[in-house]
Formats: sequence, C-alpha cells, structure tokens
Amino acid sequence: MLAGDGVANSQIAMRVGVTPVTVRSWRGRFAGEGLAKLGVVREGRGRKPVISAERVAEIVRLTQHEKPAGAKNWSCRSMALTVGVSPATVQRIWSGRGLKPHLVTTSKLSDDPASEEKLIDVVGLCLNPPEEAVVLCMDEKTSIQGLASLPMTKGRTGTTTRDHRRNGTTILFAALNALDGTVIGSCMDRHRHEEFLKFVRTVDKLVPKSLAVHMILDNDATHKHPDVLAWLARHPRFHLHNTASSSSWLNLVERWFRELTDKAARAGMLHSVPELVATIEKYMQVHNDEPRPLIWTATAKSILTRPADPKSPSTKQSVNDEAHH
Repeated sequence: MLAGDGVANSQIAMRVGVTPVTVRSWRGRFAGEGLAKLGVVREGRGRKPVISAERVAEIVRLTQHEKPAGAKNWSCRSMALTVGVSPATVQRIWSGRGLKPHLVTTSKLSDDPASEEKLIDVVGLCLNPPEEAVVLCMDEKTSIQGLASLPMTKGRTGTTTRDHRRNGTTILFAALNALDGTVIGSCMDRHRHEEFLKFVRTVDKLVPKSLAVHMILDNDATHKHPDVLAWLARHPRFHLHNTASSSSWLNLVERWFRELTDKAARAGMLHSVPELVATIEKYMQVHNDEPRPLIWTATAKSILTRPADPKSPSTKQSVNDEAHH
C-alpha cells in the first residue's frame, strides 16, 4: 500500500522496521506471484531439519517399547549413543512429546466390588451435602511419633534423623467438618472399637441434636464391631459412609493430617507423649480459631472417566487439586 502511494523503498523500510533489500524482495514477489503467496515460505527456504522424521520416530519407539542393555530405563546419553544423535536432541524430542523414561510412578487398584458406588456416594456428600445435616470426614492417624529433632541454629537447618530417640506414639481420632473446616479430634493410646465408640460419643455431644451426622470413613474392622453397630442403631441420626478399600485419598481429613504432620508433629523437640499430645491439641485449637474449609469440585463422573485408575498418582494429584482451600 505504501509503495502504491509512491513512498520510496528506504522510507517503507524505516516505517516497518526492515531493510530496503527486504522491501525490494517483497515488491518483486508481489509483482510476480500476487498477494496470495506473499505470506507463504518458498520451497527450499528456512532452516533445514537436522534429524529426519524417521529418526525421531525411532527414538520415540525405543523410549516407549524397549529398554537399554543392562539398565531399566533410557537416559539422554544412552539413547544418543544408540541412535547416533546428540543428548540435547534426545532431550528436545522427549520434552516435546512429554516422555519421561526416568520416572516410574505407582498405582493401586481398589479390589472393592462396590468401589464405584462408594465413590459416587462420598463425592455426592461433599458436593451436595443434605439439608439439616453435618458431613464429617473421619479417620484415625495411628502411630504419631514423638520424634526429637535438633533445633535450627545459625548456619544449619533443623534436622531429624533415624538415629534420634523416639519418645512414644499416640493415635489421633479426627473428624473434619466438610462445610466449615473445623476439626473434632482426640488423642488416645489404643486403636480399638472402644476408642472409636468413645470418639463417636464425643461427636454426638458436640454436634447439635437437631442435625443429622453423615460420617465418611474407611471400612476398618473397628467401625463394624457389634458394639458399634448396636450404638448406631440406638442413634439413628448417625449415618456412616464407607470409602472403598485403597481409596483413603477420597477422605478430606487426610489432607488435614498431612498439614498436621508437616506443621506440628514433625517439627520441634518432642520429649514425651504428653508433649506430643499437647502439640497436636494446640494445632487443632489454632486451626479451629480460623478454619479454612476444603472445597471439593471434582464430580464422580470426572473421576471415573479419567484414563488412569482413580488411585494412580496423576489422577490422585488432579483430584487433590480439585479439593482445595
């Protein structure tokens, strides 16, 4: 357009930020081929591929279907020596296709025949809790250790090693309110149906009598003891919802257990079980002063239709990302 208005090549070059030689080349091509082919790179121009498509396909095939001699997975250098390219080329091909042969993840399939029904039940409770009810995610964190550690000093971080003396253990029974994020918890010495009943009675006292109690928990034997079933029969407002075997990741209280471990139970000098219990109770008190609820957003359908099994790390991470503060 500028050339049609009679503007000189040097002026056009200054306005569009190129050299006059480039402007002359554009004008000559426009005159010979028209506007349609002006934006098309001519055949034979541009950077030539350093490695052929067949070689790329061979690297991908070897990565996915074969193992190097005497090793369990490929490295950039071993693949480069085998195929005859540079390690940097192998790295670019792997990165472009999301291949990570050095990583091996684990998975655990639930053998519960009713796993799908239980998943739908638990996720439904988190997404659509019933009216006039409270949803509690309950579990026991066993063998919490009173592990003494060396404090942080100038030039050295706090340290904990296997050589340090362990000062006893405790068992935490906890129930996370799925709506407001508050936690009901109690530390006990043993993990039996008697302790579970004691904790459930505590929940019964703390939850207003006008509300039904829907409790999400695993299918541990302590939860199905005849004494427990008899107590539940006498208290019809309690409804237990079991997660499937190998599906503890569905229980939101596990996320809270992780925070408890990282922020309280693993840190500091804990010289005795009473000190450990006091630390846990203090953490619960501070947490309940300003609770932050976990918001579940993953639907049962989105979990069940994922290509990986729901317990696989990729899916589990995705589900954890969808259950957030």
